[in-house]
Amino acid sequence: MLTRRHTLTLAITGLALAVAPAFAQDWKAKYPELIFAVIPSENASGVTERYTPFVQYLAKELGTKVTLRIANDYAAIIEGQRTGNIHIASYGPSSFARARMTGAKVDAFAIETNLDGTKGYHSVFYVKKDSPYQKVEDLKGKNLGLVDPNSTSGNNVPRFALNGMKIEPETFFSKVVYTGSHENAIIALQQGTVDIAANWWNDEQESNLQRMARKNMAKAEDFRIIFKSEQIVNSPMAYLTDMPEELKAKIRDAVLNLATKDKAAFDKIYEGKQGPLVAVDNKAYDPIIELNKFVDDLRKKKSS
Repeated sequence: MLTRRHTLTLAITGLALAVAPAFAQDWKAKYPELIFAVIPSENASGVTERYTPFVQYLAKELGTKVTLRIANDYAAIIEGQRTGNIHIASYGPSSFARARMTGAKVDAFAIETNLDGTKGYHSVFYVKKDSPYQKVEDLKGKNLGLVDPNSTSGNNVPRFALNGMKIEPETFFSKVVYTGSHENAIIALQQGTVDIAANWWNDEQESNLQRMARKNMAKAEDFRIIFKSEQIVNSPMAYLTDMPEELKAKIRDAVLNLATKDKAAFDKIYEGKQGPLVAVDNKAYDPIIELNKFVDDLRKKKSS
């Protein structure tokens, strides 16, 4: 027999079960569309082709619309997250650090890994294979190709390295050119617009140059590395700190399980050349904030 207490308990339990899904789905009303953006490390069509399956996977996992946005430059991604218009972003280390330095409320939640399990990559300087240059010091009066002021391997690490060589780029080189993307830096070197170009490099199997070679945009054997940096912490994905915890948890779960849940989408991004994304937090990028500050100080000294 049901007592009044039993009836009341069942009623409350039933109410809780009815209300829970409503609370659980509450974020969908506030976020009917999520914007995912990627720094322009390659041309727009390349980014679209690489990331469209991932965006489709994310939309399916979250049960809401996810739109891919390709920014014109690194600063646009930073500003988009600072203003809350970009909900999730794939950064480079320096651009993520810069976002935090400029007041963006963002949290890193996933980091790329290498096939050997390490979580780092390198900045390199390329020259043409048939050029006479053997070291950076040989290129006095020539043209330097950098990528973007907020690029880690394409600007900040190169400037740090050049400072260690006692080279002030704007006076040592005839011209310093920002090419806008890693691909454009290689193209500028290929075409002779610059004589030395900064780029990212994981290992002999994977680099921006290797990716370009696979797309028949360049021949890897046409270039030589004359400088390679120490290892830099790999690139993160980050979401807005102020988004609902349940939504962030769903995004995190989907991204960290991408390699197993949708291997085709994962392979489209990394072409089998990198390991799965793993969890990370903001602390991993504190050294990059210090690197950014160092480069900022170099600029101030130069302009003063």
